[in-house]
Amino acid sequence: MDKATQNEQSDLSKEVASKAALKLKAQRRKKRNFWAGVGMFGLVGWSVAVPTLLGAALGIWLDKRYPSEHSWTLTLLLSGIVLGCLNAWYWVDKENKAIHKDLEDDE
Repeated sequence: MDKATQNEQSDLSKEVASKAALKLKAQRRKKRNFWAGVGMFGLVGWSVAVPTLLGAALGIWLDKRYPSEHSWTLTLLLSGIVLGCLNAWYWVDKENKAIHKDLEDDE
């Protein structure tokens, strides 16, 4: 074989290898994104539900022990919702940044 034919085969093999690697990476990302989405759905749900329920439970306990003009239950329930939403926003933002970083690394 002459040198030009060897260079063409080398370029072709590099291009095929590059495309195969991209395809494998895309398949891995597709599977990971499905499960990451399911996991994120659960994480967001729990990150809102747990502080909300803890706030409500603590509020009920405080209302029984220290009755006052204002409801501790309502106050801590709303505080738990706000805290849970901030927590969920943090996790979703973190995942969004990771996805964008992966896309930038691919390019």
